Amino acid sequence: MADTAVSDQTKPSVVVLDYGAGNVRSAVRALEEAGARVLLSNKESDVLNADGLVVPGVGAFKAVMDGLREVQALRMIGRRVAGGRPVLGICVGLQVLFEKGLEHGVETQGMGEWPGTVEKLKADVVPHMGWNTVEVPESTVLFKGIEKERFYFVHSYGVQEWNFDQNNEAMFPPQVTWSHHGGPFIAAVENGPLSATQFHPEKSAEAGIQLLRNWIGSLKVTGRLDSALAAENQEVGE
Repeated sequence: MADTAVSDQTKPSVVVLDYGAGNVRSAVRALEEAGARVLLSNKESDVLNADGLVVPGVGAFKAVMDGLREVQALRMIGRRVAGGRPVLGICVGLQVLFEKGLEHGVETQGMGEWPGTVEKLKADVVPHMGWNTVEVPESTVLFKGIEKERFYFVHSYGVQEWNFDQNNEAMFPPQVTWSHHGGPFIAAVENGPLSATQFHPEKSAEAGIQLLRNWIGSLKVTGRLDSALAAENQEVGE
């Protein structure tokens, strides 16, 4: 047992943000399969101490923003990003990182980490549901070794333009991955500590697990969440 504990402590810790986003257990299982120690939590100390934070999102833009505010997650996410601590958004967890969402004629302010508006896809068939290919940038970390794979999408809205003002020549520019459904839309963004995917890695079979492995492999193991993970494991054991 001691050997197992030591081995586990070499794995990065990841918190999946718990704010009522529906079924997140599949994300937890996928992250564990990809090599992380995972805790489902919205406790500030857990969110800030984790080696990586995953922000899932299912449903409407406004509902997700309201849920994040309810648990004071906007400030916690902002603190992580400002401190260079990795964050991965999934599906609507990508969308809320942009400036605003426009759904059913209602405009909702997003987190504003990236410029852009989430709007209804310009396609004959909506929602966009199923497997699709992506166009990956050369300097990707997330898609290393899986550039030609297909990923699973379920969404009616997306960001269809990228207008990032690169005002610092020394800064490495965000890496944007695109897909197409009726027209181009952003499938993923990699921007320093902040990454996000419009598709669901946890529903994308082995390609999705490999993408999560790539992200987890970029995390620095700090051990700051060890006590919280140990307490959670003890509760489960009881």
